[in-house]
Amino acid sequence: KRCKEPKEERRPWRIWFYDTSKQAIGALFIHFANIFLSDLTEEDPCSLYLINFILDATLGMLLIWLGVKVVSRIVQHKKYAYLVFGEYG
Repeated sequence: KRCKEPKEERRPWRIWFYDTSKQAIGALFIHFANIFLSDLTEEDPCSLYLINFILDATLGMLLIWLGVKVVSRIVQHKKYAYLVFGEYG
């Protein structure tokens, strides 16, 4: 994906790694959480896994988006330069 970015806007390798590692860690966490939760039921575990995945991909993303917006507004209001999302200094 990094190679598809325009050269003048391409993120440095370190920033790209920070961005992608957050996504990978989050995906691994939710995957193993879904496996754990689907094992707790007497129902079909695949169905529960799918339901959890869909909820995470819809409601979870909405909650994360809202959380980022709220935190961004607080950071902007308080002028915390080191807490701006996507800025790694």
